[in-house]
Amino acid sequence: MRLAAGGTGRGGQALVLTAILVFALSLRAAVTSLTPLLGRISTDLEFGNAAVGVIGMLPTLMFGIAGLVGSGLGRRFGLEAATVGAVIVTAVGTGLRGVATDTWSLIALSAVALFGMGLGNVLIPPLVKRYFPHRIAASSTAYILCVQLGTSVPAALAVPAADAAGWRWALAAWALIPLLALLPWIEVARRRRAAIAEEPDQTAVDRLPVWRSPIAWGLVFMFGMTSLMTYSLLTWIPAVLADAGGDDSLGGAAVAVFAGVGFLATFVAPWLCLRFANPFGFIVVFGACMLGGLAGLYWAPLSGTMAWVLLAGLGVSSFPMSLTLINVRTRTAAGSSSLSGFGQGLGYLIACAGPILFGVLRDASGGWGLPLSMLAVATAVMLAGGFVVCRPRFLEDSLSPAP
Repeated sequence: MRLAAGGTGRGGQALVLTAILVFALSLRAAVTSLTPLLGRISTDLEFGNAAVGVIGMLPTLMFGIAGLVGSGLGRRFGLEAATVGAVIVTAVGTGLRGVATDTWSLIALSAVALFGMGLGNVLIPPLVKRYFPHRIAASSTAYILCVQLGTSVPAALAVPAADAAGWRWALAAWALIPLLALLPWIEVARRRRAAIAEEPDQTAVDRLPVWRSPIAWGLVFMFGMTSLMTYSLLTWIPAVLADAGGDDSLGGAAVAVFAGVGFLATFVAPWLCLRFANPFGFIVVFGACMLGGLAGLYWAPLSGTMAWVLLAGLGVSSFPMSLTLINVRTRTAAGSSSLSGFGQGLGYLIACAGPILFGVLRDASGGWGLPLSMLAVATAVMLAGGFVVCRPRFLEDSLSPAP
C-alpha cells in the first residue's frame, strides 16, 4: 500500500501510528530509569554530585543538539529514514549503557541513547502532520500519552528491577522497546521510498526561517523552561527527599508520580489547543500548580510529599501543549518540521542549565531554597513564552512579507 504525503489507506496509517507509538514509549525511558538509581550507581562507579549534575544535564543537552540537526536530517534523508536511524541509535545506546565500567562510559553511552531519543522528539511532530493532518488532536494525544507512559513506568520499576537483577540489567532492559519499533519503521520507510518513486514531488520539505517569527521564540521559552523544570526535578527530587530523611523507594515513587501526572495532561492538552483559540489561561493554571508544588517541597517535603509532587507534575503540563502547538501553529509539514527543530533544539539547550545549576546552587547555599527559587523564576519565563505562542496565528503567515 502506498503512503502518500498525508498517508493513504487505513492499513498504511495504522502501520505509521503503530511505529510512532512504540518508538514514543522509548523517548524518556533512558532518563527516568536512571535517576532513581543514581545513588547506588554512584557508589559502584564512585562519582559525586558534580557527575550527577552532568548526568542530569545530559538529556537536555543531547535533545537540544538532536533538535538542531534533526530537521536537517529529515530534509536530507526523509523523515521516515531519519527516524529509522533514530530508533537504531536509541536501542544501541540504551542497551550498551548497562555494561558501563566507569563514569565516563556511562555518560557517553547515555549520550548516544539520548541523541537517538532527541531525534525522535523532533521527527515525530512533522510525521504526525504528514500522515494525520485531520486528526492532530487524537494522534498527538496518543503519541504524547506513550511518551508519558515511557516516562513514568521506568521510574516506578527502576528500584524494584535493580533490587531483583542489579542496576545494569535495570538500565539495559529498556533497549527492548526501540528494538520492537525497528521493524515497523523499516517498513514505513520502505513504503515511503516506493511512494516517492511514483510521485517524486513528495520529497519537497523546505527549511523555513523560523527564527524571524515570534511564534518560534515563544515556543523556545515555553518549551525550554518546561524542560528545565522537568529535568531539574527528575534529577533532584530523590535528593531533596533523601536530605529530609526519605529513602530510595520514596524517591523512586515520587519521580514516578511526577512523571505519571503527565497522563492527565496528555488526555486534555491537545484538545485544549484545538478547542480554544488561545489556551494561555490554562498555562497560567499550570504555572500556579508548579509554584505550589515547589513551596511544598521546600517547606514540608515529607509531609504531603505526593501532593507536592502531583502539583509540580501538573505544573509541567505545558509540555504536551508545547508539542501540540507545533502542529496547531503551522500550516504545513515543512513548517512543523522547522518549528519542531528550532523550538525543541534551542529549548532543550536552554534547559541544559537547569539540573547542573540546581546542584551548584544547592552546594553554594547549603539548602534547597535557592535552587527551588530558580525553578520559580523559570515558571515566570515559561508563562511569558506561553503568552506569545498561544496567540492564534500561523508560523507561515508570520514569515510572509507584508503586502
